[in-house]
Amino acid sequence: MTTNTAREIAETYFKAWEAGDFETMRGLLAEDVDFVGAMGTASGVEEALAGLKGLGQVLERIEVKVRVAEGDEVITWFDLCTSIAPPAPTANWMHVENGKIARIRVTFDPRGLLAGFGR
Repeated sequence: MTTNTAREIAETYFKAWEAGDFETMRGLLAEDVDFVGAMGTASGVEEALAGLKGLGQVLERIEVKVRVAEGDEVITWFDLCTSIAPPAPTANWMHVENGKIARIRVTFDPRGLLAGFGR
């Protein structure tokens, strides 16, 4: 049995999100995943996927600048590139437990996206 590292899980998460592959994403998230970000919060896999799908509608690409992993913790620094706003420099921290993403914290300046959604 192969066990993926937290870094590999994070890499797969971002590739799946960029590709709109939400079934793969579902398999990476713990049922009780806890998400807190600049534009909202989500409790549980269904709420988290709903938020990711919503932003996925305008997502063009994710330009990863650096990914740092230590044990079950992964921080990914990337530009969030959408069709409605300039690229948003973004930090994403994930905590992995038992091979699943249990917690996600995301921070970025949401003003560009909020203005884009408002148009």
